Amino acid sequence: MKRVLMASLAATGIWAQDTPGVNCSFRDEPERFLNVQARAVALVQERLDRYGRSAVAKDVTLRGASVGTPAANVGPTVDANEIPQRNFIDVHILGRMSAEGARSARLSDDYEFVRRIYLDLTGRIPTPDQIRGFAADANPRKRDDLIDSLLYSPEFSYKWQHWLGDLMQNASSNSFRNLNINGRNEYHAWLLRSLNDPSVNLRDIIFQALTAKGNNYVSSSAPANWSVRSSTGGGPAQDTYDTAFSRAATQFLGMGHYDCILCHDGRGHLDLLSVWGRTARRTEAQRMSAYFARLRFVGNNDATSYFFQSTEVNDATAGTYDLNTNFGNRPDRVPVGSTRNLTPEYRLGGSPANADWRGHFADNLLKDPMLTRNLANRIWKQLFNLGLVEPVDQLDPARLDPKNPPPAPWTLQATHPALLEELAQGLNSTNFSLREFVRALVSSSSYQLSSRYDDTWKIDYVPLFARHYPRRMEGEEVHDAIQMATGVLGTYTVGGWTEPVRWAMHFPEPVEPRSNGGVAAFMNSFFRGNRDGVDRLQLGSILQQLNLMNDTFITNRVRLGNSANLRRIAGLPNATAIPELYLTFLSRLPSAAEQAKTVRYLDSRGAANRNASFEDLAWVLTNRTEFIFSY
Repeated sequence: MKRVLMASLAATGIWAQDTPGVNCSFRDEPERFLNVQARAVALVQERLDRYGRSAVAKDVTLRGASVGTPAANVGPTVDANEIPQRNFIDVHILGRMSAEGARSARLSDDYEFVRRIYLDLTGRIPTPDQIRGFAADANPRKRDDLIDSLLYSPEFSYKWQHWLGDLMQNASSNSFRNLNINGRNEYHAWLLRSLNDPSVNLRDIIFQALTAKGNNYVSSSAPANWSVRSSTGGGPAQDTYDTAFSRAATQFLGMGHYDCILCHDGRGHLDLLSVWGRTARRTEAQRMSAYFARLRFVGNNDATSYFFQSTEVNDATAGTYDLNTNFGNRPDRVPVGSTRNLTPEYRLGGSPANADWRGHFADNLLKDPMLTRNLANRIWKQLFNLGLVEPVDQLDPARLDPKNPPPAPWTLQATHPALLEELAQGLNSTNFSLREFVRALVSSSSYQLSSRYDDTWKIDYVPLFARHYPRRMEGEEVHDAIQMATGVLGTYTVGGWTEPVRWAMHFPEPVEPRSNGGVAAFMNSFFRGNRDGVDRLQLGSILQQLNLMNDTFITNRVRLGNSANLRRIAGLPNATAIPELYLTFLSRLPSAAEQAKTVRYLDSRGAANRNASFEDLAWVLTNRTEFIFSY
């Protein structure tokens, strides 16, 4: 396939030009970059298949009867027009379903919703008391009230600090210049403070990251850690300028193709991937990189000082992006005609009027419509588990505006182009408030649809969001869910912190806890990534299953001698103990069949083996697929 595609491209003349980029990733592996949206849809379908939420009607009936769910919330799918439209998101999602003749999943029941919203907003599963209280509440606004309480909980900030930490790459050790433990901790603390402060919004966080000066070990200049990550060794200074701009374009604009264009013109490389990119010029990208041409780093080499190996970030008063390199991480930079150096020019026009080049870049980026589109798409994916555009870092500005569609045969990039535009406008209208934007998403009926789809399901329905798509919990969430269920908390030390850490969602980066390699390895089996060259992944693995069955992190916590929660449950009558066990681990009540089967098991084991029986049941529930899923 690869040879056929390459031959076809060569025959068209697309690869006929002799340009820099001999080692171009697209030319080496074109199939890796083509049809990425279809592959994202296929991954969602794989998760659906693994989770198996196309429930058998008999099980739905039993479960509905057992948990007391209203009849309207169980059973077959419905016409999308029967789902209440709570905001503009539903107008687009449900309207598209209806227009295409796809039936919608029903709204989630209280048990499904409460587990989902706790995990998505806080990274933790709810307690049995929280679940029972929510299910018993007759207030028709109870979902809105719960959303509000979770949005302003401390755990919301920790959960979304993890999201920002992944996006903005807070890691102590990196491919080039390390933040080190002290820098990482200050970066983490700054992100957490920013999320806890209602006066600070996403725009403020991005502006500070792009413009900060000072020492990366100092609290007041903690945002400078973002720039430290851009320092690129092994080549000329221009490599660092390119890295800084490429990271900004990818993280904040979703325009990862700039990383390609900083090596070569788009023609001959992006022709099949991007309408915008196929005509983009390398010098245009380099003029964007020129905004960072005065960025300077000074290391501290005083081994006796707290600031040893810290980095001072500043800006020089002069400097340009010079076209004079013949080594490093990118192809040679050579003069273009008589032009031997470049000064900044933003992609939408405009150049700095003073020496504050990074400040001018940040000002323009914050006004760039790609910023709100990118953030809206990324946050949407975090909550709906599939982006409106996939992958999230390859947005094509020439294929996003439904009022200005691309020429045939190209199509608009988003599954719901008008919705993405309205979401972007909504983020802007809320003054880039993360909480208010998340509130709009999770308050919609579209988010609150059930993951059950008790009808014929087609992969063609995936881009329609006709049901909620399950996601496997992150490694930190699995860790914390096991601790929540059993009540057995770990105690971990984190470098540079005086207080011990009990919850994985509080760690400053995915490689923690360094103090407990076994626990770190357990979480790493869920593909946490490292915020450098390895991304988080939603993949399953045999190792995950083996760890859930055999790792001492699990087996020690499901022992009654260690778990006060399990001892309490085992002391209850069977009729009460079994529902409590299911609520504790799976956030739902057992079906009638599950209740009866578990009673028979306990009766067969006898009173003498009751403790061991409850240990076995806790282990079984931990190893059910639904335990490690947010659905």
